[in-house]
Amino acid sequence: MRRHPDWLKVRIGGGESFARIKSMLRESKLHTICEEAKCPNIAECFGCGTAVFLILGDICTRNCRYCNVKHGMPLPLNPDEPKDVAESVKKLGLKYTVITSVTRDDLKDGGASVFFETVREIKKLNNDCKIEVLIPDFKGKKDSLQTVIDAKPDVVNHNIEVVEELFPVIRPMGNYKTSLKVLENIKKIDESVKTKSGFMVGLGEDKEKILKTMDDLRNADVDFLTIGQYLQPTRQHAEIKKYYMPDEFNELKRIALDKGFKHVESGPLVRSSYHAEKAV
Repeated sequence: MRRHPDWLKVRIGGGESFARIKSMLRESKLHTICEEAKCPNIAECFGCGTAVFLILGDICTRNCRYCNVKHGMPLPLNPDEPKDVAESVKKLGLKYTVITSVTRDDLKDGGASVFFETVREIKKLNNDCKIEVLIPDFKGKKDSLQTVIDAKPDVVNHNIEVVEELFPVIRPMGNYKTSLKVLENIKKIDESVKTKSGFMVGLGEDKEKILKTMDDLRNADVDFLTIGQYLQPTRQHAEIKKYYMPDEFNELKRIALDKGFKHVESGPLVRSSYHAEKAV
């Protein structure tokens, strides 16, 4: 594995808050995308007492070439998961929480009903906690999207992940236009919901394709945008083609804001839920 540039170095996790969250997750048998996807910001977020909860299990039915989440045949759903997540949010005293999931193409609604129940359970125990959901594409099913939005989350996020030309290689089981349609339909169902998306750079895209992706997301009326550096989880995943400099990320942020995004997080270690509360 190649050595990363100095600006990508982060401290190793530790401390009382880090240990408390790890322990709580194990006791509740909950998963976080922070751990499953080897997020580089896990030390910072756990250290501040925050986490992004991963529902619907920890096995994905898709196999994207950038993602470290396990793939294969998922286990049966845990009926207590929505309540367990809500209780954990209360224990942590969170004012803002993010709920995401693996993709569950094996379920008729893609797991939308579990998103609904999780959001509703959180609201029951945490009236003042804002909620962001980071959803899969649900195969473009509008009924599934409607189910999630009916729970009244504050932000609905669906990541485009990469530029359109890279989908066949990097996201072979996904579809660029389907993802754009999901984002577009969110506002058609409820225009008051804030929408969000994000993508990675460093996989071989050029600037022209990046700018086109920004335009496509703005045409879908996306409010918030995240841009981060792709980091290869293992030798079996897609290779890094380029490390973008911090100045390049700053330029992309300026361009995105000029295009009309209301809030942009752009940097080497930015991930879709990094500093998510700032946008709201």
